[in-house]
Amino acid sequence: MKTLAILSALAALGLATAAQAQGALNENPPTRTEICLDVNGGTLPAVCRVPASRLDQREDICVCPQGMRTTAPVCGPNERQPAETVALNRARRDAARDGTLVGDLFEGRPMCVAPRN
Repeated sequence: MKTLAILSALAALGLATAAQAQGALNENPPTRTEICLDVNGGTLPAVCRVPASRLDQREDICVCPQGMRTTAPVCGPNERQPAETVALNRARRDAARDGTLVGDLFEGRPMCVAPRN
């Protein structure tokens, strides 16, 4: 009986996580994206599959041929991506240990990335 309760709780958690991820995928323009980070916190190129549209800025899936895949917020209309410096790399490396940069700050500004063109 306990096993059934545990399995149903895990299934509910999985559905909630999938619903949250689906909500992020449906945002246009997106508020989050995937980036690849090197061991020192520097960015590496990500390979993303995107719709063939200039209006639809969503990304279907992104993979990292090298480095660690990390979720990062996309800069808003009045925000700018922080300049690439050694200090930013260190802060990004430390902040990305949980797999995301969402909510993390560098010098009082979000560690966001520029929106895709």
